[in-house]
Amino acid sequence: MKYECNMIEDLLPLYKDGVCGPASTKAVEDHLAECPRCREYLEQLRDTTVDEVIFREKEDVIESQSKYFKRKSALAGSVIAAIFAVPILVCLIVNLATGSALNWFFIVLAAMLIPASLFVVPLVVPENKLFCSLTSFAVSVIALLGVVCLYTAGKWFFTAASAVLFGLTVLFGPILACRKPLCELLGNSKGLAVMAVCTVTFFLMLVCIGLRAGSGFFRVAFGISVPLVILAWVVFAIIRYLPIGKLAKTGVILAILCAFGMFGTELILALTMKNQGPSDVIVYTQTSPLFVYTGIAVGAVLAVIGIVKKVMGGNRR
Repeated sequence: MKYECNMIEDLLPLYKDGVCGPASTKAVEDHLAECPRCREYLEQLRDTTVDEVIFREKEDVIESQSKYFKRKSALAGSVIAAIFAVPILVCLIVNLATGSALNWFFIVLAAMLIPASLFVVPLVVPENKLFCSLTSFAVSVIALLGVVCLYTAGKWFFTAASAVLFGLTVLFGPILACRKPLCELLGNSKGLAVMAVCTVTFFLMLVCIGLRAGSGFFRVAFGISVPLVILAWVVFAIIRYLPIGKLAKTGVILAILCAFGMFGTELILALTMKNQGPSDVIVYTQTSPLFVYTGIAVGAVLAVIGIVKKVMGGNRR
């Protein structure tokens, strides 16, 4: 034999996977034609039965451990739920013993749903723990507002609930958008979805507050809010979708913000104030034109520099 078995055995794993070069492949095949020992070793390498058994055993162990921890989590969640049930039961007994109505008992019951959503839900649900916890927390907070409003005969539920919903959306929206199952559903539109939901809940809050405050509220609230919301969407669109560099985006946003500081204020005053003369508007909006024009000029320079750097960087590639 031209080659020793030790050298061929080192090449056999590569030969089995088909990654040997032409010369090495020919050397291995010539040696295998003469050496039954190396042929047997090659057959052993090609036999994947042991690997499959080890893989199945590993999967079984992982699944068994996963079930074990799920059972432990469910047990811990049940114990914590039982602990939370103790004050609820005490309130019920005291309520019935004193002959009082069950109004404050239901308030306590609704209040206990809030810590339960943060401690029990993550231990009980098998998947998407963060999504389920934050969602149940939001629902429990709004449910508590509803119960308190109901048993105090209030008329403020929609005002308070819409404000809380908007705040929770701003706080939890970006987190939930990046977690399952929403991250897979939204794909690359997470930022757009969060902005849309925040905008909807914001205007829902304004509507609910306006229905309670009176018709005069809508003119002022929407006159101020609509231009600012449009500005926020413009800034978001520039950051997310405008195909220019970071420096250019910074310059464009700076110029827009400075321009809005002058002309946006004039627009807001025109939308919100009745019987306002043009001269009065100018007093409000042009108090510092030098600062505004300087900001616009700096933003324009930054935008030009950023665009030039991006174009030159692209040409080098």
